[in-house]
Amino acid sequence: MIDAKLANSIKFVGFDVDGVMTDGGIYLGDVDGKRLEFKRYDIQDGLGMAMLRRAKIRVGIFTGRVSDSVTLRAEELRVSDVAQDPDGYKLAAFRKSIAGYGFDPSECAFVGDDFPDLPILRIVGLPVAVSNAAPEIVRECRVHLDAAGGRGAIREFCELLLKARGQWEHCWQGYVAERTNVESSET
Repeated sequence: MIDAKLANSIKFVGFDVDGVMTDGGIYLGDVDGKRLEFKRYDIQDGLGMAMLRRAKIRVGIFTGRVSDSVTLRAEELRVSDVAQDPDGYKLAAFRKSIAGYGFDPSECAFVGDDFPDLPILRIVGLPVAVSNAAPEIVRECRVHLDAAGGRGAIREFCELLLKARGQWEHCWQGYVAERTNVESSET
C-alpha cells in the first residue's frame, strides 16, 4: 500500500486530533464553573506512534481546537511538536515544526480527516486519510486507511509505514524485549 522508497523518505509524521486521534466526538461539561472537555483516545494508536519514534521518525500533533486533553495525551506519548489553534490554522505550525529539523514537506506524512487538514495534506509527500474522512479529503490523499479515527487508524498507518520500511518487526520485538528484560532483572 505504501511503496518502500516513499516510506523510507518519511522523517516526520503529523496527526490531526479530532476525527483522527479520536472518533471526533467530544464531551463538554461544567463543574463548579470550570469548563471540562473529554476525548477518547485509542491505546493501540498511541503504541503505534511510539513505534514510529522507535524507528527514529519524528511525530507531531496539529489540531484546530485547544484542549487540555490534547496536552495531556501529547505528554503521555512524549510528543513535543504540538500545535493547538482555536481557528483551525495548522499549516504555519506544521511548517515551523519541520523546518526546526531541517525537513522538507516531501519528507513528511500527515494523517487527516477534514478541511482544516487540507493545507498540510496538499504539501506533504505522503497524505493519508482515515476511513471517516470527508470525500474531498480522500480525493487528495495517497493512502486511504480502513480504520476510522479513534478506532485504530493511527495504528494501521504506523504499521503500514513501518512494514514498508522493513522496520515493523524490529520495532515491536524491541519494545517487547525491553519490557521482558526489565521484568527479568527485577526478580
